[in-house]
Amino acid sequence: MRYSRLFTPITLNQVVLRNRIVSTAHAEVIADEHGLPGERYLRYYEEKAKGGLGLAICGGSSIVSPDSPQGWWRSVNLSTDRVIEPLGRLAEAMHRHGARIMIQATHMGRRSSWHGEHWPHLVSPSGVREPVHQGNAKTIEPEEIRRIIADFAAAARRVQAAGMDGIEISAAHQHLIDQFWSPRTNFRTDEYGGCLENRLRFGMQVLQAVREAVGKDFCVGLRMCGDEFHEDGLNHDMLKEIAQAMAETSLIDYLSVIGSGADTHNTLANCMPPMALPPEPFVHLSAGIKSVVKIPVMHAQSIRDANQAERVLASGAADLVGMTRAQIADPHMVVKIRDGREDEIKQCVGANYCIDRQYDGLDVLCVQNAATTRETTMPHRIVPTRGRRRRIVVVGAGPAGMEAARVSAERGHDVVLLESNAALGGQILLAAKAPQREQMAGIVRWFDLEIKRLGIDCRLGQAADADDVRALDPDIVVLATGGRSHVHHLPAWGVADGLAVSAWDVLAGRVEPARRVLVYDGVSTHAGAGVADYIASRGGLVEVVTPDTKVSESVGGTTFPIFYRRLYAQQVVLTPNTWLERVSAEGDKRIALLRNEYTDEREEREVDQVVIENGIIPNDALYGALKSQSVNLGQTDIHALYAAEPQPALAEPTGGGRFLLFRVGDCVSMHNIHGAIYDSLRLCKDF
Repeated sequence: MRYSRLFTPITLNQVVLRNRIVSTAHAEVIADEHGLPGERYLRYYEEKAKGGLGLAICGGSSIVSPDSPQGWWRSVNLSTDRVIEPLGRLAEAMHRHGARIMIQATHMGRRSSWHGEHWPHLVSPSGVREPVHQGNAKTIEPEEIRRIIADFAAAARRVQAAGMDGIEISAAHQHLIDQFWSPRTNFRTDEYGGCLENRLRFGMQVLQAVREAVGKDFCVGLRMCGDEFHEDGLNHDMLKEIAQAMAETSLIDYLSVIGSGADTHNTLANCMPPMALPPEPFVHLSAGIKSVVKIPVMHAQSIRDANQAERVLASGAADLVGMTRAQIADPHMVVKIRDGREDEIKQCVGANYCIDRQYDGLDVLCVQNAATTRETTMPHRIVPTRGRRRRIVVVGAGPAGMEAARVSAERGHDVVLLESNAALGGQILLAAKAPQREQMAGIVRWFDLEIKRLGIDCRLGQAADADDVRALDPDIVVLATGGRSHVHHLPAWGVADGLAVSAWDVLAGRVEPARRVLVYDGVSTHAGAGVADYIASRGGLVEVVTPDTKVSESVGGTTFPIFYRRLYAQQVVLTPNTWLERVSAEGDKRIALLRNEYTDEREEREVDQVVIENGIIPNDALYGALKSQSVNLGQTDIHALYAAEPQPALAEPTGGGRFLLFRVGDCVSMHNIHGAIYDSLRLCKDF
């Protein structure tokens, strides 16, 4: 076998795993309001079991105590007996497909928000505030320590009673256990502070209580950091010593090692490494800890493909590999590796749409796979239609158009895909032009391979008008014509033609960046910071102006710090809370008139170039030309669409000049890559 190490079974305590591939613990944000996993939760993990993984560790940051609130990430609630029955159903589903299932348990300590469920007084070793969650906490008392230790034990008993295969205790990301470990957060002078032995005491007592609760034959793991990357925190040598001490107790059966603390916005970006970081950036930390322990070591963090995973195992850096975001992108990844179908894997590109949503309290979704966590309504595997084969014309080959063509072809229809540009991809190709965002092009690569595999009639460089579409005698027309930059349609700004250029112009190479540039970002998504980085990296002196409260306000918590690292390093000036009112010309210079949101004060900037990123407006001319000729007048039944049901218009006779017309993606209104793909999947899955 090509990946012999990857597919070698391993035993953790009494639990035999069929391979070394793990979906590690992460907050899914799909448990119900009581923290109980329901049908959506079960189906999300069951799909990974069908897809061949060895072990899933669900429920990242599942709480053991009510004063560690579920928070906006809606973690699983292990503090109640009500969790036993739904966890039992989950365990049964995973076992039915040959996979093993564990759950992570924790007390978050200060790493939460007090103004949520129960409005608790958060606890921490020394009452130190946590910056990311703005968690103000009290200093924990001995009585509370004893209560929380008992809560860990009770949670473990519930997990065991549910028939799950094990429990993982979290001492990573600066949860309560490693808040006690770290000199950054522990200033105590009692038996829980001071020397290392004292700082380890709470964690040791938790593990002892858990082991006593579940017995020697139940799998217990520990997730820990390999280096906090804080000068006043735990470095790698300290954490090697801690790992050795924990492993030698015989209380745990494996260690899961990750890199970086997570208590500041900057370090948080390391924990789920985005595409800007190199592959498996912290595997050396796993290797260092593995060198001092005798129990299996697991490592996750940006291991996205089989070659990486096999290499990590072959090097001896780890015994198991976490490929969590890789399986969010494609839960059938393991089966495809096993069966030699790697070209069919929808490979994670590190966009971090999944985890960035989680930090906004939104359900975890994949930027390129609209079925993930929607398994109750959306299929990962498209089955052929039982109805008649139709001729489907898709216009536009951005993400919406490529997905519409792919899904329609998987349904067995005759598909023609028309694209005016010389390449597939649409706006994704622009997104990939920004520095350290090149991997976005991987989304297009997968679609390109699928379009070829499915034999779709793809006609590039062909701009289609209404006559061209009708000449193809379609049954169904799907318009995915996208949009165009908004900058040229804002006369109220006083931005006359030629006085400003769009971010698209710059990223597409149609306009060379100037020396002194003002970037106006009216939407605060990835594009504004991306084009500013692009210009600055070519020697430009750049200021980013936005009316929002901060630059890149709509960019998620693990991604905006990467932009900030780069922008600050290149001395880009960040100016929030400011509107662009007018651009005028003085010779070859541009004068940008700015207005402060809160004072109404105006000031001018003299620059060589004004670059505007203000989103898009729909390309809807073709829709207007075809709408009145279509059977359904171009209307999508939103009740059916939102219920994931077939469009009623599909029952209408088509052909011989009669066709249905639908729009998807940005040619309706500006969404994002995921929104465009979801539009097409939920519409076309029933064609």
